[in-house]
Amino acid sequence: MKAANFDLASYLARIGFEGDPSPDFETLKRMMRCQLCSVPFENLDVQAGKVPSLAPEAICAKIVERRRGGYCYEVNGLFAMALEALGIPYRLVAARPMTYAVRRPKTHVAIIAAVDGAEWLCDLGFGSFGIREPIDLRWLDRELKQDFDTFRLTIASEHDYQLQSLVDGEWKKLYEFNLCPQEMVDFEPANWLNATHPDTIFTQGLIAVLQHPTGKLVLSGERFRNFSEGRVEEKIVNQEEVGELLRTRFLLNSDR
Repeated sequence: MKAANFDLASYLARIGFEGDPSPDFETLKRMMRCQLCSVPFENLDVQAGKVPSLAPEAICAKIVERRRGGYCYEVNGLFAMALEALGIPYRLVAARPMTYAVRRPKTHVAIIAAVDGAEWLCDLGFGSFGIREPIDLRWLDRELKQDFDTFRLTIASEHDYQLQSLVDGEWKKLYEFNLCPQEMVDFEPANWLNATHPDTIFTQGLIAVLQHPTGKLVLSGERFRNFSEGRVEEKIVNQEEVGELLRTRFLLNSDR
């Protein structure tokens, strides 16, 4: 995935990546961490009645130049541009979210990157349940500790993998995916659905998620939570406080 306005140095500065990147696993892991801790998962455009553009130039301008965040197509799209610039082979894959009460279409995009002789699931756009580091597709049926979260990758069917998260002692299904490569244009219908359908979480209320070294910040409507070192602090905030949180904790300016 390429954009005429994508500059690797500007991207690395945006996410706070220090040092020289290389097409290897260590860079892949560090770059994913840095982006998760600097680029929020957020749906401000959808809440403003807009359908986010999936054009690579628009994604780059929004996140790198205007210092906004985005949802899965945008944040994973930007990460794919960085992989492209580094010469790391990758593919976009379609995933079926399993967190809804009813079966949903494959509306989520994730990335499979190939470095150091392995294929790695990378996903910077699954909100508060998202992984924090790449997962080797060979690590099946293992408890994968990532800081204070635990994940598991299983085989769901002949062709599909399933990602799960350990929540309150039980395995919660997150999404299923296969390895069939997709293009970003293939997600245009899903993008429209997520941005306009009344049953999606993105149209129902404000969402912002930003990872930090010991956990994550999550804003859902007027409910603000700070997960840190396995503990959670929670408070209900008013509209004025929401704006302040977006600016100071999630590093966002909704006017941009």
